[in-house]
Amino acid sequence: MLDLELMREVAVGMLGGGSVMVAGQSLPVRRTSSQRLRILGFESNGRKYEAIEQNPEKPSRWGQLAREGHQVVQFRDVATGRYIAVAVDGQVTEYGRERDPRRSNQR
Repeated sequence: MLDLELMREVAVGMLGGGSVMVAGQSLPVRRTSSQRLRILGFESNGRKYEAIEQNPEKPSRWGQLAREGHQVVQFRDVATGRYIAVAVDGQVTEYGRERDPRRSNQR
């Protein structure tokens, strides 16, 4: 289960400064080499994640929000390489939430 509150704190913290406190550790916010986007690696519940500032030049809806001035951070599971959540202005949304098992027989 994802710790959405921790992800919110990481997203807000990484866009506001040079380091973020996670589980009592001060983690440095780095920049990607090519586009200078902020990136932060952290651990939660034994899994490694990366928080990545959204590239405003991308044609996606997230890129559009970043161009409009919103703070957009994508979260990626390092082990699988999949994007698992997004934070927009501190509001975290998890991707691919499983459907309600009570409705699995409905189409």
